[in-house]
Order: sequence, then structure tokens, then C-alpha cells
Amino acid sequence: MAKAQEFEKALDESDRSVASFEHARSPIEKIQHFLHSNQAAVPLIVLVMSVAIFGVLVGTKFFNPFSLTLILQQVAIVGIVGAAQTLVILTAGIDLSVGAVMVLSSVVMGQFTFRYGIPVPISLLCGLVTGTLCGFINGWLVARMKLPPFIVTLGTWQIFNAIKYLYSANETIRTQDIEAQAPLLQLFGAQLKLGGAVFTLGVIFMVLLVVFLWYVLNYTAWGRRLYAVGDDPEAAALSGIRVDRMLITTYTLAGFICGIAGWVLIGRIGSVSPTAGEFANIESITAVVIGGISLFGGRGSILGMIFGACIVGVFSLGLRLLGTDPQWTYLLIGVLIIGAVTVDQWIRKVSG
Repeated sequence: MAKAQEFEKALDESDRSVASFEHARSPIEKIQHFLHSNQAAVPLIVLVMSVAIFGVLVGTKFFNPFSLTLILQQVAIVGIVGAAQTLVILTAGIDLSVGAVMVLSSVVMGQFTFRYGIPVPISLLCGLVTGTLCGFINGWLVARMKLPPFIVTLGTWQIFNAIKYLYSANETIRTQDIEAQAPLLQLFGAQLKLGGAVFTLGVIFMVLLVVFLWYVLNYTAWGRRLYAVGDDPEAAALSGIRVDRMLITTYTLAGFICGIAGWVLIGRIGSVSPTAGEFANIESITAVVIGGISLFGGRGSILGMIFGACIVGVFSLGLRLLGTDPQWTYLLIGVLIIGAVTVDQWIRKVSG
């Protein structure tokens, strides 16, 4: 056998361990990765803690079936409009007009029924078409005209607001008139009682809508394309996704959902009023942000949005039962918004 060469001896004596590019994660990094992969975890934890804290502070006045389902009734409108807002924000956009679209749709439903004597089902359909058209206009201006979503929806918010006041002549259709002549308009205000719990059809619809959209966003090709557009529109376009079409579809769908929210709003307040729901746009954005959905697009869960809406409802009812000044509610919600954005930035470092 030939004598081993010097370089062979060096190879025999060299370190044979396999290189590793992974490092052991610290407890903080493990939490960060968990929250990154479970996007609704933070708002769910905050919601559970909030319910527990107010349950201790207020007692059975708060922690009972009626009060807990009352929270759901109060957030039903915000939850439905928030679902529309979630779709838009996941594309890295924003829709400031959702509240105006909702109320304009309700005004069309009421005015078509009482001013023109059109059958209620057709009036409802016209209201839904109105909401859908408003959403399409927003989407077309953003996708085709390449205008910033904030500017577009700020403008259409003013336009739709003006139209609802001008068209309705700032008149409210009374609850008694609707009950007598068009009870179908109040359908979503119907109540279902289970023991001490009270659910409205509006609450049930909100839950079904959120579950349906959660499935669509997580288990369909359309949902994956929506996330891709929000995460990186240029990469999405290179992968074959028609970004413009996705944006128009998303804003149009958001408008349709706001149209349904207009119908639910009539059931919630009992009347058709052009002044109702004026802060729905801000409330929906609040629910989305507290729910952990990134304003940068492409990340978040619609379940987080509904948890965020419920957190606001818990704070509102809990502080009211404690007899505190209403301004404390706004103060704490403001802290939650800033905290939610801070946590989102911290979690985003995982993918940075």
C-alpha cells in the first residue's frame, strides 16, 4: 500500500462536524415566532384578560350571559364593517369610506321603500347594489388610476356622506313606520334568547361572515392571492397574479359587505337615519389595528379583527358599569392602538 500523502493526513485529522446555520432560540424569540405564526393570538389573549379583569372588578353585573351577549350586539356593526376593512387593509390599502357606504346603502333601502313605494326585497337589492358600486368606484380609482387608497377613500367618504344627506333631505324614517309597513328592513334586529343570553340575527350574521371569510382567506387560491398582493404587489404580478383585478375585486366586495351592514344597521337602531354610524370608519380601523392586522398589508387574521372589536366592546361596557368617565374608554383604547402597532412592528422583525 502506498504511503499516505501529507495532504491526506491533514484531511484525516480535520474536523468532520457538519456546519450548522441555526442557533438556539431564546424564550423571547420563541414567543416572537409563536405570535408571528399565530396572528390572532395577541388580541385573543388581551380579550380573555379583559373579560377576566372586568369580571373581577364588576362581578356578576358584567360576568353574566346577558352582558356578554350585549357586547356582541354592540359590536355587530363594527364587526361586519371591520370585515370589509380587513380585506382592504390586507392589500396594504385602507378604506375611509366604509361608514358612509354603509349608511348610504341603508338610506337607499329606506327611501326606495317609503318614497317610491318599491317592494322591500327590491329596495334591499338596490341598497346592496349601491354599496357594491361605491366599492367598485374606490377599487377602480386605486387600481386603474393608481391613486393612493388613503386619498381616494378620503375623497369618496366626503362624496358619499354628502349624497346620503342630500338624497334623504336629512330626514329619518321612524321605527314605528318601518314596523308597520316594512318589517323586513328590521330583520337583523330580531332576537333569539337562549337562557339569559340574547342574540340578534345581526350578531349571528357577523359570526357567519367572519368564519366564511376566514375560510376563504386561508384555504382558497383567492385568499392566497390577496395576501400576496398585500405583501409584495410587484412579486405578485411577476408570479402571474393580476394585481389590478384583485384590488378592484377586493374593494368591490368590501362595498357589498358594507351594503349588508347598512341592512343590519336598520335592524340594530330600528330606523333609517343619515346620521347613524358616522364613526364606523374609525371604529373599523380601530378593530383591525387592535386585532393585530398589519397596516403594511399581507399579514393578519380576520379572527384578530373580531377579537379587536370585542376588546373595545368589553372596555366600553366594563368601564360604564364601573361608573367611570367615558373619556377613560377612549384613553385606554388609544393606548391599545399604540400598543398593538408596537407589537406588530416587534413581530415583523421575525420576517425582516
